[in-house]
Amino acid sequence: MKVTVHDSIAAIPAGDWNALVGDAYPFLSHDFLELAEHSGSVSPDAGWSPRHLVLRDGKTLRAAMPLYEKSHSWGEFVFDWAWARAYEQAGFAYYPKLVSAVPFTPAPSPRVLRADAGDDEAAAILIEAATELAQDTGCSSFHILFPAETEIPALEQAGLLIRKDCQFHWENRDYETFDDFLGTFTSAKRKKARRDRRRVAEQGIRFRRLRGNEMDTESWSHVYSLIARTFMLRGSLPYFNQAFFEGLSDRLPDNVLVITAEQADLTIAAAVFYESDTTLYGRYWGSDGHYDALHFETCYYQGIDYCIETGKQCFEPGTQGEHKVARGFVPVTTWSAHWLAHPEFASAIERYLDEEGRHVERYMDAIDTRTPYKSGEDSP
Repeated sequence: MKVTVHDSIAAIPAGDWNALVGDAYPFLSHDFLELAEHSGSVSPDAGWSPRHLVLRDGKTLRAAMPLYEKSHSWGEFVFDWAWARAYEQAGFAYYPKLVSAVPFTPAPSPRVLRADAGDDEAAAILIEAATELAQDTGCSSFHILFPAETEIPALEQAGLLIRKDCQFHWENRDYETFDDFLGTFTSAKRKKARRDRRRVAEQGIRFRRLRGNEMDTESWSHVYSLIARTFMLRGSLPYFNQAFFEGLSDRLPDNVLVITAEQADLTIAAAVFYESDTTLYGRYWGSDGHYDALHFETCYYQGIDYCIETGKQCFEPGTQGEHKVARGFVPVTTWSAHWLAHPEFASAIERYLDEEGRHVERYMDAIDTRTPYKSGEDSP
């Protein structure tokens, strides 16, 4: 068996990589990761230097790990800025660090990709190889962000520190219509949701769904301008550039859904989603101005409508945002795992994560009491 490091996903045969990934996570596919690199959205200049790991048993690809050397913490959604500041104040360099993640995509999914999901030996070899690579290249640390929950035992076994957080997801309980879904709400919450939707309709706004192959360069240009405007109002540029979005239509046309909001024949807002057979992933939103309740409708209610119509079991709309709870999303545990080269910092962070984890549990318990569902009908 041999572990190799690759500075481009293109150096790994697409068929081999995709055989490990399957079709459940479109953003883990070779096409997605290669497009991110080819478009320049993910590159050393952007602070993401690919260091993908591959484990071969002879000529057979046994396991792999998406891996990047990072010179900052942007685009990760697992916040370690305080750790970086503590390192700097102590006279140490926190960057570069190694990160196993899907760039700019905070969706839980496997990070140690294995031909046999139960191949714990392969997982241990790759995790050890990543920590050794961090040491050999002078990285302060190695982080695995948003791994699948089933991977946590292997990560703990390897000695990584486990961090607990939460997102808000929606689950389909075989609803036949959106009204069936709202029927599980309390009366007050149901009226509020209907009022949100009515306000959008009263503004003369209508919606269109476009698949990846229906988005041409002009369409993407307009959608991207809306996304860029919204990012810039928050003080940053979009993580992915327009070339990446245009490439989605060629590379992953069946895994991309764009919902546009139109008023007087003008596209005034848009949301970009990824999808698998079972799950919808909310990703990017933009608008040309403020419209009452439009964000909730475009990013949440339209997505729920789509899931009900297509039979998808789960809708993951992205990170943070307690406002999602009133729209039927419930707290779900997410994870990350961390190895730090400096033993004293590792001990301090281990103590911090223990307390933080208890806080997250209390927070999730409190949120569970605020869902809109009738007593006894909370989503599992």
